[in-house]
Parts: sequence; structure tokens; C-alpha cells
Amino acid sequence: MLKMNRRSPLLPQLSAALLALFVSAALLGSQSTQLQAQSQQPQKPQQPQQPDSDTGGPDTSSGPIVVPKKKTPADDTPPPAPAAPKLKAPEGMPPVTLHVEVPEVTVDVGVLLEKTHQFVPGLKPTNFRIYEDGQEQKVIGFKRVEAPITALMICEFAATSYQFVYDMRNAAFSFANQLRPQDYVALMTFDLRTQIVTDFTQDKRQILEAINSLRIPGFSERDVFDALYEGLDRVSRIDGQKYIILIASGRDTMSKITLDKILDKVKKTPDVTIFTISTGGLIRALTEGRGGFNGQLRDIDYLQADNQMQTFARMTGGMSFQPRFIGEMPEDFAAINQAIRSKYELIYHPTNSKQDGSFRRIKVELIDEEGHPLRMQDEKKKQLKYELIVRDGYRARQVVE
Repeated sequence: MLKMNRRSPLLPQLSAALLALFVSAALLGSQSTQLQAQSQQPQKPQQPQQPDSDTGGPDTSSGPIVVPKKKTPADDTPPPAPAAPKLKAPEGMPPVTLHVEVPEVTVDVGVLLEKTHQFVPGLKPTNFRIYEDGQEQKVIGFKRVEAPITALMICEFAATSYQFVYDMRNAAFSFANQLRPQDYVALMTFDLRTQIVTDFTQDKRQILEAINSLRIPGFSERDVFDALYEGLDRVSRIDGQKYIILIASGRDTMSKITLDKILDKVKKTPDVTIFTISTGGLIRALTEGRGGFNGQLRDIDYLQADNQMQTFARMTGGMSFQPRFIGEMPEDFAAINQAIRSKYELIYHPTNSKQDGSFRRIKVELIDEEGHPLRMQDEKKKQLKYELIVRDGYRARQVVE
């Protein structure tokens, strides 16, 4: 066996290699430990991302400055149209609007033959000439009207002479018998006070029964002014043309309303035509001029009553009758019926457009093609007299300041 007394030359090389391996392992271990330690350390919470702002500017106190995004308009979008300029009123002045109201006047004209009270048909707009307060007006509308009626009968039912009640009942029956199914009629009576016997109805039989029930009157007073005033109040609430058939003696005894007030009420109530029938004609004719001084006073009272009844009718374009016999009444009411249902309607804009509440007088004339007064003849070329049924004026509207 060979013994070696000295070191082999391979030992130093092996030792150096082992040492290098050992150092490399130590370095790898150290780096692994450091990475593990870093992975175990807690991480800081990440700051939330600030939203983009359209307005820009700093966030709160310590945040970053947010810059707004620039919105790039599409190339194909046209630019907006310029806004219309807004006109502003001066400071302190309210908005102002302009409203112009042109007044319009409607006039109903009845043309009747004086003898027969027949309606005259076939007239043209050029046959009419209308004046307001003396100034000629231009007719802008014209038509013939024949329509159902709305009428209020006001009947005197007082305990005076039975002849007056008898005449009133006959006159009321004569009017009711000429009613048509489409007509609206009401019945009101008066003595010391007024009473609605039948409200507006189309039932002709109901009107006839109401007239037949008027047999025994209560008071002897005859307050015709109060009754007419109340009747005008009632019909003024109804739209359209209305008619009042006043059947009475015309005498007034204890009315609270004076003659001046009732005449003013008639003027101020639009679209109402009054027809009057005076009662007691026969007994007045038999006793006229008798009874001494008291009889003379009575005759004067009835003459004044006739004048009042005629004034009510004339002011509204109606007609007034003073029949003495029963046989006259159907003819009188036939004339009323003809005048009510057949008429001409004229429309014009007044040259005086002021709405001051003043009373304007109306005058209507019939003319021929050459501008001369119209003449009418029958088949035998005999001249016929005619009359125009038209109200004498109207009251303009009152503008409240």
C-alpha cells in the first residue's frame, strides 16, 4: 500500500470550487429572504382616480388639478343658429298687449202694410238707408229673419172692473192660439205685486190652462211700472231677441218705480221688443166724457196710460193696439205675429266707435234704386202706405275705466 506523505495537488482546486458554491448559495438565500420580506409588508391603499371635470379647477384642498376635456365637435354638425333677440320692457313696466274691439250694431226692421199689417217681402239691402244720430251708416250685413220667438206675457190682473179682466183674458187667449211648437212663452200677472204663473215653456196647452185659471183677482192696485221693470230684468238674462206682450190698461197706481226710471230701463235693455194691448176700450168709450169732474180726471188718466203704452212700444220697435171689441183681437195679434216672425236684420259698424254709454238714436228709411223714397203699389197701381217697425235707438256699451 502506497502512503502519501504530502498533500495532493488536487485539494486546493476542490476547496476553491466548494467555497465558490457556498458563497453563491448564501447570496441566493439572502435575496430570497429579502423578496419574501418585501412581499409580507402591507401595501398603501391606492388613491381613487379623480373623475374628469367639465368645469376644471382644483379639486378640494390637496387633490391634483383637473383639466377639462376638450369636446371635439363632429365635423358634419352644422353650427347652431343664432338665438332670436328677446325684447325686454323697461324695468318696472308690466307687459302691454293691444286689443281693438270694433262695435257692431244689429237692427231688426219690420216693413208692414199700414192697412193690412202684412209683411212686405222682396226688399234688398240697397232699399235701406240707416242713420245713427243723423249720420248715415254703411250696412255690412243683411238678411231676412223668420224664427221661433221667446216671449213674456205680462197681464194686468187687478180687481177693478170685470171688463178689464175679460179683455185681458181674451187678448191672452188670442196670442196663445197663434203660438208655434218651437216658441218659448212665459206668463206673469200683476196687481199690487207680480206673480209668475207659468215659467218659459213650449207647451201651448200649459199656457192656455194658466190663462184660464185667472178668474178672481186679489188687489185693485195696478203697478204696471214695477211689473214691466221686473219683466225686463227677467228677459235680459236670456240670449237673443226677446219680446214682451204687455196686456194692461196702462194706468199705474202705487209703483215704486217712476216713469223716468222705467223709460231709462227700457232704453238700457237690449234685444227686447215690447208690444202693448190696452184693455177696457169698450167701457172707456161708453163712459168717456161722463161723470163730471171725476170723470174728466179719469179720462185724463187713461189718455196718459195710452201714451205710456205707445211709448213703450215705439221705443223698442214694437206696436201698440187699443181694441174695443173682441173681434179685433185676432187681427191685432195676427199683425203682432207677422211683425215678430218676419223682419229684416241690418248690421253696421257705427262711425261713432266710442263706448261711453251714451244713447244713440236710429232712423231707417226705404229708398228706391235712384235714392228717392220708396213707393209701393198694388196690382191696380194704387199707392200703398207702409210703416217701419224699428226701435228708435240703443245705448252704447259703457267701458269701465
